[in-house]
Amino acid sequence: MLDSDLSTARSLFPHTAQGKIYLNHAATSPLSARVVAAMTNYLHDRSEGRLETYQHDLPMVAECKSYIHKLINAESPDRIALTANTSDALNIVASGIQWRSGDRILLNNIEFPANVWPYVNLRRLGVELDVIDSQDGRITPQQIIDSLTPRTRLVALSAVQYLSGHRADLATIGAICRDHSVIFAVDAIQAVGAVRIDVKATKIDALAAGGQKWQMSPHGTGFLYLTEELQGRIQQSHLGWLAVENPWDFSNFTQPLASTARRYEGGSLIMPSLWGYHAALSMILEYGIDVIEPQLLELTRRLITGFREINGVEIFTPTADEERAGIVTIKLPHGMGEKSVFKKLLDRKVHAATREGMLRFSPHFYMNLEEMDNTVEATRDCLKQGKS
Repeated sequence: MLDSDLSTARSLFPHTAQGKIYLNHAATSPLSARVVAAMTNYLHDRSEGRLETYQHDLPMVAECKSYIHKLINAESPDRIALTANTSDALNIVASGIQWRSGDRILLNNIEFPANVWPYVNLRRLGVELDVIDSQDGRITPQQIIDSLTPRTRLVALSAVQYLSGHRADLATIGAICRDHSVIFAVDAIQAVGAVRIDVKATKIDALAAGGQKWQMSPHGTGFLYLTEELQGRIQQSHLGWLAVENPWDFSNFTQPLASTARRYEGGSLIMPSLWGYHAALSMILEYGIDVIEPQLLELTRRLITGFREINGVEIFTPTADEERAGIVTIKLPHGMGEKSVFKKLLDRKVHAATREGMLRFSPHFYMNLEEMDNTVEATRDCLKQGKS
């Protein structure tokens, strides 16, 4: 990023002026000043302004879908349904497919639970789960090919793994699934807003992503993308008043469902959070994924280079640019407790995360290389303190 653009971006995040180095965007992002302002303005309007704002909120909702459609290169905004989180989005797919006893779903052993439990729940219908054992935090296209069976109906995969940070080869895996007439369902919460996602080029049938991580949105936001073909195969287990073609025709209970993905939204949306979502998405698009992704790769590259120089530290995240996004996870030297190091880092205003006995660092585009260097030095010092 240009220095001027980076300076402007940093000004949107007040915590940067407080000396805090926030490296936990893979869990939840801080809210930008734009997001806070958008939500505050909405709440004031509902409290002391127009009071009834619904008709003014609807254009914002439509624009959110337009932003998302651009962000993931969907066919149109009609393919986007707004959801409260990743789990809700994935459950729409999992519960709507007409399963037969003996059908199989292909999972792996390093998925975040949100991309597992919706499918585990299908065991009650006689659906079987096949689980791939990862290779060093990776799931490869060859493993997908080797694990498919004639009864495999769906492959569930994260675009970026939450622990290792491995970035899947979505294009190759999507082509494999399409060639075998298998649904390709992607949990993209660790990817959307951080790296390029192109659902058409990668032949993704369904993609879900909560907004609170790399999209930098409030909790209670997210979306489901699905192809028109897959939508035609889903029989919804839940319907709400917004699911129909004309929700304002209140007494018409024979009308069809909406032809768009709006049919999955059910009832009234969480407007305060969506105003924040709108502001967050507009910021991501303003800077652009073509700028954000290279910036993130440079930041994570700097972390990896620094951590490699600390004796006893092992990089768990793949180091090749094409295999990672915004996550760098490290294994600590033998005998060093990750929770102790985490607390020492927090005392130095460095916010990381502990996951599965390791430390995970996840910067975002508004951060700079100096912060990465300071993080490496702080980690080095904390490890020295642990040995003394």
